[in-house]
Amino acid sequence: MIGMLLWKEPQGGIRQRPVMLVERNILHARFLCAEIVRGTRTPEAALSWRVSSAARRLRRAGVTRAVLPESFLWGAQLAKHGVRPVSTLALRRRLAADWVRQALAERGVSPGGARIAVSAAQMTGELVRTVTELSLRHRYVLLDVPYGGEELCRRLRREYGVSLLLGPDREQLEGADALVLFDPRADLRRRDGVTLPLYDEAAPMGGVSLPPALEERLPEGAGRGQLLAALVEAGVLRLGQAGVSA
Repeated sequence: MIGMLLWKEPQGGIRQRPVMLVERNILHARFLCAEIVRGTRTPEAALSWRVSSAARRLRRAGVTRAVLPESFLWGAQLAKHGVRPVSTLALRRRLAADWVRQALAERGVSPGGARIAVSAAQMTGELVRTVTELSLRHRYVLLDVPYGGEELCRRLRREYGVSLLLGPDREQLEGADALVLFDPRADLRRRDGVTLPLYDEAAPMGGVSLPPALEERLPEGAGRGQLLAALVEAGVLRLGQAGVSA
């Protein structure tokens, strides 16, 4: 089971447990939630102790991953007790083509004439899926990968009649209208255009929305990207239900 940490407002005049574990069902996925009381005057030392207590209790219950509140500052306490945040990397990569489309539209760049560059340290299934989606939407897709690009290029040409530009140089990568990075590239100096660092868990995940009927069933205060990633992983939320909008 995946865990979740949620802040809980103190109730005046009512004695509350500072940390309470409750099981919650969100879109038919089960989460073990640690509700932590936090008020405007709660000392930092008390919050740190409560987070550590929540982590210990979650770990004893078998939880090793948890959805955290937005702007959570106590990751070290969780890691100390063997609880880590739910990763958003897989979801980010599944949404990459939609993010590119949205970003180009915001800049008024025509999809047909846009140059889209993708750089990765190795060939993976996620990379193949992303490059395939981009190639079906855009005429000019550049792929920078150490090996495996030739086979993907042949497959895309054979199955869809589209082509890739393999082995772009640094100048071509830096000048692309959109650059999708699966791994860091400290050597690139972007002058303009869109850059999507799909390796960066801390990068904002803006524009991801659900139908209103699903939105209202999500708990307030939970980290949105982590929660959506957990729901997609659990199979209760289809990727097509999570749209990217301005």
